[in-house]
Amino acid sequence: MIYKNIKKICDSKKISIRELECRAELGNGTISGWKTSSPTVEKLKRVADVLECTIDKLIEL
Repeated sequence: MIYKNIKKICDSKKISIRELECRAELGNGTISGWKTSSPTVEKLKRVADVLECTIDKLIEL
């Protein structure tokens, strides 16, 4: 669910997942890996900062 939320926000902001990973200083494929595993709060915070949203927005159901 986290990946889908991030993807939806990226699409609305016209940012690719790869660009988001670069801006958040995450490794290539990190966010795609969140389809099957949970990210750390630190990584979620970095993503939220780049997307200018809250962590809650990223993890909402």
